Amino acid sequence: MACNLPQPATLFESNKNNNPSRPSNSVEGLIMSNLTQTTSAPWRIGVLFSRTGFMSVIEETQYQGTQLAIEEVNEAGGVCGRELVPVAYDPGSDSAAYGHYAKRLMIEDQVSTIFGCYTSSSRKAVLPVVERLNGLLWYPTLYEGFEASPNVIYTGASPNQNSLALCRYLMDTFGTRFYFVGSDYIYPRESNRVMRELLKSNGGSVVGERYVNVYARWQDFVPIIQDIKRVRPDVIFSTVVGEGTVFLYQAYANVGLDPKQVPIASLTTTEAEIAAMGFDVGEGHVTAASYFQGVEGSANNAFVQRFKKRFGADISTNMCAEASYFQLHLFAKALQQVNSLDTEVLRSMVFGTSFDAPQGAVTVNPMSGHTDLWTRIGRANRQGQFDVVSQSKEPVHADPFLIGYGRATQTGSVQ
Repeated sequence: MACNLPQPATLFESNKNNNPSRPSNSVEGLIMSNLTQTTSAPWRIGVLFSRTGFMSVIEETQYQGTQLAIEEVNEAGGVCGRELVPVAYDPGSDSAAYGHYAKRLMIEDQVSTIFGCYTSSSRKAVLPVVERLNGLLWYPTLYEGFEASPNVIYTGASPNQNSLALCRYLMDTFGTRFYFVGSDYIYPRESNRVMRELLKSNGGSVVGERYVNVYARWQDFVPIIQDIKRVRPDVIFSTVVGEGTVFLYQAYANVGLDPKQVPIASLTTTEAEIAAMGFDVGEGHVTAASYFQGVEGSANNAFVQRFKKRFGADISTNMCAEASYFQLHLFAKALQQVNSLDTEVLRSMVFGTSFDAPQGAVTVNPMSGHTDLWTRIGRANRQGQFDVVSQSKEPVHADPFLIGYGRATQTGSVQ
């Protein structure tokens, strides 16, 4: 069976001999030496999600999805008879802290594989660490695309898996005049750039664009909502994240705007944010995502049941928790095959690996290290869930650089 393959030290030694420029006392060598002292030693993995601060509203659920998957793997006997042991840190919603803790994980804790990050700023802080020390970051969050690193497995949606379908749906259903509201950092500005290009290519326009600090409070959204009432767009496209999402939607509701006429549409508003703002506040607004709790299928039914049993019946799953969950299982499946945490060996097995995720079958696309995911459009209902109004017939191939977006905007893959 796969777990009888040569132990990680042998595999690493082979790689090292093939690359004489790699120093013999590298951090990777220390990590692999530590992991192979005994074949019964646990597999140590890093976990970096904020459970405090303004991003905890969503990252706490990513931590829970990771935690649940780890427990499932260990209850099934671990990987090659060895349990998974997480070394977890809470960056406190501070982007710089992610880089600090990633370095600590790899150098002091001798961990080579890390699961974590929500914002692109936090991913960008971890990226140079895992690239320099040759680690592997599993990133379970939708993002702006236009990136590919051999040291990252991207399991959240890229723009062709959410922005394209959302733009088509909004223009067909509500109109062509969009107002952008975003948090002021990498992801919102780049996502708005993509959406602006899509609108321009299809006869739409941007009639307003405003950004707020990631630490924004409710009063920061009042003048924005007033401007929206003045401009009267057809759609509000939000790339606000964290607690700011709650304040934006509440400010919208406070002035009596009607989501049946002018909805807030988002790529980042999940069941977690809807619960925080209030089900009545979120009702009628639109999100594009690979996953919603209401997705039909036995794999999702089982996932939702286990998630609620573990963390509480009143807690909903969401796209970020689901990606955090399935990526851990993808990792365990690949690790079972190679019996090694060496990044070069593990990555080669991860590429092309599939898993029956709660959203449906997903596959890590070997062309880019991104994941082929489903595309869905949902509208929030009074129960705090999303009614799926549109979905793809099959997983959508990851195209993080939007190489085929011109054709996709015309033909589409969403029913």
